[in-house]
Amino acid sequence: MHNSADLQEIVDEIAARLGASATLEDRSFRLLAYGAQHGDIDTVRQESILRRRATREVREYFERYGIARAEGPVRIPADAELKVLARVCWPLRHREVTYGYLWLLDSGEFTDGTLAAAAPLVARAAAELAQEARSRQDLGHGLRALLSADPEERAAAAIEAQGPVAAVAVRESQERVATLWTLPRGVLARPGSPVALLAPAHLAAEVAHTIQSAHGTAAGIGATREDPADAWLSWREARQALRIAEHFPRYAPVAHWADLGVHRLLARLGPADLRELAAEAEALDAELAQTVEVYLDRGGHVQKSAAELGIHRQTLYYRLGKAERLTHRDLSDGDDRLALHLGLKAARLRT
Repeated sequence: MHNSADLQEIVDEIAARLGASATLEDRSFRLLAYGAQHGDIDTVRQESILRRRATREVREYFERYGIARAEGPVRIPADAELKVLARVCWPLRHREVTYGYLWLLDSGEFTDGTLAAAAPLVARAAAELAQEARSRQDLGHGLRALLSADPEERAAAAIEAQGPVAAVAVRESQERVATLWTLPRGVLARPGSPVALLAPAHLAAEVAHTIQSAHGTAAGIGATREDPADAWLSWREARQALRIAEHFPRYAPVAHWADLGVHRLLARLGPADLRELAAEAEALDAELAQTVEVYLDRGGHVQKSAAELGIHRQTLYYRLGKAERLTHRDLSDGDDRLALHLGLKAARLRT
C-alpha cells in the first residue's frame, strides 16, 4: 500500500493542529490513515475506520457536493437519515488531479483561516499519493513485458517480482473506475481490458475480488507459479478463466483456473474449434438449449432438472424428445450426450 507511515504522520499532525477528527482516504473512499478522534464521531466515521471503506450510499451523498472536482475544502452538511455529521472534505489534488480526500468532522468551528493552517500538510499528502500513483504506472509498463508470450520481450522486462505469484485478469468497465494504485505493495497492475494484475499468490483472490467489485464485471485468476518468470503462463490462464466467468454464472464473478475442470479445455479453444463444437446445438432454440443443458448438467436427473427449470416432468420429457429429433442425437447414448453437452458449452463461449 502507500507509504502508510508518512501518511499517518501527516494526518496526525493535521488532527493535532486543527484539534479535529481527521481521516485520509483514496479517491475510491478506502481508508488510508486516521488521526486521534476528537469529540463525537458518527456512524460513517466508525464504519470507515472499522471496515476501511465507506458504503456506496455515503459515497454518493458526498459526491453530490462536487468533491471530485473541487480545488479546495468543501463543507458538507449533516444528514440524519444517513447518520452523517457535518464535515469538511478537502480534496487531495496534485497538478489538477484528485488522488484522495481529507475528512474533518466539523462542529462549526472551522473558519477559512483555521483551515488554511493545514494547507501545506494537505499539499504534502496529495504529493505523496501522486508519487505512489506514478510509481504504479511505471511498474504497469514493465508488467506488460513480463506477461508477454514473447520470450524476448519477457527477457527485456525491467521489473522484479518475488514468487510465488498468480496473475489476475479483470474486465474493465467504462462506467466505473478502480484505483489500481491503492492496491497493497507487491501487487503489480496494468490498466486495460482486461486489467492485468500480478500478485503474491496469497493475495490473488483478495485483489481479484477488490478490482472486480470496483468495476462490477468479472475476473479470472491463473494458477500459482513459484518462479515469476513463468507469470505469463498464469496470465494466460487468468484471461481464459475470465472468459469462463463471463459466460458461465456458476463460476462468476471470479473464476479460479484451478476450479474450472473441463471448462479449462473449452477456454483454450479458438473460434473455429468452438464453432465446430457449437454446431451440435445450433438447431435448438434458447428454451430447448437451456432445458438440455440443465438436464445434462444434472447428470440426467429428471426430478432435479424439472425443479430447476420450474416445469413439470412431462414437459421436460417433451422438450428432451424434441431436442433429440432436432439434433439427431440420442440422449441415452453416452457419446451423443457428450457431443451435445460440449456443443452447448461451446455455444455459450461464442456469444
